[in-house]
Amino acid sequence: MERGDDPQLLAVERMLAALDADVLLLTGIDYDLGLVALGQMADRLAGQGLAYPHRFALRPNSGRPTGLDLDGDGRRGGPRDAQGYGRFSGEAGMAILSRLPIDEAAVRDFSGLLWRDLPGSLSPDEGEARALQWLSTTGHWEAPLRLPGGGSLRLLAWYATPPIFDGPEDRNGRRNHDEAAFWRLLLDARLPMPPPQPPFVILGDANLDPEDGEGLRQGLAALLAHPALQDPRPRGQGGHRDEGQRGDPALDTADFTAKEGPGHLGVDLVLPSADLRVAGSGVLWPPPGDPLAAVAATASRHRRVWVDIVLP
Repeated sequence: MERGDDPQLLAVERMLAALDADVLLLTGIDYDLGLVALGQMADRLAGQGLAYPHRFALRPNSGRPTGLDLDGDGRRGGPRDAQGYGRFSGEAGMAILSRLPIDEAAVRDFSGLLWRDLPGSLSPDEGEARALQWLSTTGHWEAPLRLPGGGSLRLLAWYATPPIFDGPEDRNGRRNHDEAAFWRLLLDARLPMPPPQPPFVILGDANLDPEDGEGLRQGLAALLAHPALQDPRPRGQGGHRDEGQRGDPALDTADFTAKEGPGHLGVDLVLPSADLRVAGSGVLWPPPGDPLAAVAATASRHRRVWVDIVLP
């Protein structure tokens, strides 16, 4: 980041400049205690005229050691033995960049909820693992933004495990299901902590497509259908269609075609609360031939999902 010569970093900066959002949730960004990396990214964006004076991140569950052999390979301390997959503590976390102030004193971090304590949990764990394993692969946060006219807009952020890379027990598939189910149970006041006060926006990487690819879709489907939420169904212009694809390709948000992956999927979500007015939405997926198409592919397998809301 200091040298400014990494192709992916430069591509990310160009795509964020094209997006020009007031608030950004970044997923897959490594966490460090002083938020040095996040600060450097914000400073580089400021050099392009994109000012994000307010920056926030919490230590993610990814890479946090458990001391157990969770993946059963006979060794402890591997990336799959952590609370969430990670080769080191803080790998592939979440972060927020914002033009609006973040009320850090009012942040709620739900990432320490034991998986077993989620009502209706699908956890297959037993023994020590069941007593120790947190639900969140990366995190579940509530971060309030202070609005110009007073009041708050609460960001409810998460970054779930992909429902693959496991065995016949379908541990990751079950966990992915429950990570989405967490928000529905929170909204329904079925958890020990009180529900968020509207207005709010649930956003993040669900790592699950509502119609295509692998996974247990009931948890996500119930969240998308929740009466307290609205799904703007942001659309892009990627110009692709996979053979056998059931969902609308315009709703895809990520390209997993490399290495015989599952194809194009819609896994990234922005779900405003039902009381907010949505003025527009989309997926910044430049069509073939657009100068930004190659830049977007270099930046990430994921494309930027945006929603414009009218502040209360």
